[in-house]
Amino acid sequence: MLVRVSYGTAITMGLIKAKLMARPTTAYLMTYWSGKCSNDCAFCAQARTSKANLDRLSRVTWPAFELEEVVKALPNGRFGRICLQTINYPGMLDDVFVLLKAFKPLKLPISVSITPVDSETLERFRALGVDYVGVGLDVASERLFKTLKPDFKWEEMWRFAKDVIDVLGEGKAFVHVIVGLGETDRELIETFERAYSLGADVSLFAFTPLNGTRLENLSPPGLERYRRIQLARWLVENSLMDRILLEGDEIAGFDLDGLNVPPSVFSTHGCPACNRPYYNERPKREPYNFPFLPEKGYVEETLTRLGSRRPR
Repeated sequence: MLVRVSYGTAITMGLIKAKLMARPTTAYLMTYWSGKCSNDCAFCAQARTSKANLDRLSRVTWPAFELEEVVKALPNGRFGRICLQTINYPGMLDDVFVLLKAFKPLKLPISVSITPVDSETLERFRALGVDYVGVGLDVASERLFKTLKPDFKWEEMWRFAKDVIDVLGEGKAFVHVIVGLGETDRELIETFERAYSLGADVSLFAFTPLNGTRLENLSPPGLERYRRIQLARWLVENSLMDRILLEGDEIAGFDLDGLNVPPSVFSTHGCPACNRPYYNERPKREPYNFPFLPEKGYVEETLTRLGSRRPR
C-alpha cells in the first residue's frame, strides 16, 4: 500500500536527501490514489477536472512511498503528531482505517482532514488515536461556496463540524478557511464568529494559484490583507470583535489599545505541533503563516501598522 508524504516531511524522515529551511513539526501524509479526486474544488490540484500534477496539494509536492517504509521512518522525524490528508475516491475510507491502524503503534496523536463522515466513523477514528479533525469549509463566503466547491453544501460542512465537536470535544474541529477566493473581510469575520460560537477552531490558509486549476489566473491575497485577517481571527477567538473596525465589508483598522497580542497571531494556527512550513508560500519570501514565532520587532511594527488606521 502506498501513502503520499509531503516533501518536507519526507526529508525530515530521511526518505529524501535535501535541505530544509524550516523543519516540519508534524508529519504531513496523504492517502494515495492513482487518479484525480472525485470532487471538483476550483482551487485544488487534485480536483477531477484539474490539469495540475497529481503529486501536488497546494504548492507542496507529495511523493508516494510504501506504507511499511513510512511507518518505519516516522520515528526519525521526532514529530509531535501525524496529519493525514484525504482526497475522495472509491474505497478512501477503507484506506484511512488501514493507515490509522498502521500508525497507532507509534503512539502519536493524529489529525485527519476529511470530507464529511458520520458520527460512527468519527468514533472509530477516536479509538484509533485521532484527536482533531480538519473540516474543509475552505470558502468563507456562502454566496461563492457552491461555485467553488460544487460537490458540497454550505450547511453540510457546518453540521460536520458540529458532529466532530460532539464526538471529540470542544475545539477539536478545525475549520479550514482559505483567504483570497473572492470573499469579503466581513464574510471571513462572520465565518470565524460562527466557528467559534459552535465550539470549533479556525485554521487559515492563503489562496495559492496553481497551473491547471480553475482558479489558476486568480491572484493570491496581499500580505497586508492576510495579516489583517490573521489579527481579526485572533480577536474573534478572544471575544474582542468590537476591536475590529469595519468600513462597509472591509477591515479599515483595529483598536489595539491595551491588548497584549501574542506573536503567534502571525504563525501557523492549527492542531498542536502543526507548523506547516511553506505550504502556501515560496521559501525565499515572507511567509503568510510563519512556521515559527516571528521576531518581536516584526510583530510590534506590524501591529502598529495594522492598528493605526481608522474608518474615514
